Amino acid sequence: MIPYPVGDMLTRIRNANHRFHPTVTMPHSKLKEAVARILEEEGFIVGYEVIEENPQPKLVLRLKYKGERSQAKRAISGIRLVSKPSRRVYVGKDEIPRPLGGMGICILSTSRGVLSGKKAEEQGIGGEVLCEVW
Repeated sequence: MIPYPVGDMLTRIRNANHRFHPTVTMPHSKLKEAVARILEEEGFIVGYEVIEENPQPKLVLRLKYKGERSQAKRAISGIRLVSKPSRRVYVGKDEIPRPLGGMGICILSTSRGVLSGKKAEEQGIGGEVLCEVW
């Protein structure tokens, strides 16, 4: 069993991105799929798909790079876990973080589902800050 699935997901993305892997595979969950959807909407990954397998489905993310491998630029230059099982971080609608002065995004778990910081701010709601991506 994985102690904290979101932390595991971010670590897998960080490691695969560092080695310029085209895809990264992990066990599927609805929360991970929601995070992947936001990463795709914000342009940090090419896409994702759910592969049905027994005993558990797999989530496959296609990472995004620009240029050839020797000169490639990563779409994700940094990814950081904010909330952990030992320390949950909650913010109000006026305290939503803006990584790198707005150049990055934060992903929140709110009462209306998993949202990017920008959408949560538009809707005027806060929640638990899961991670920051830039």
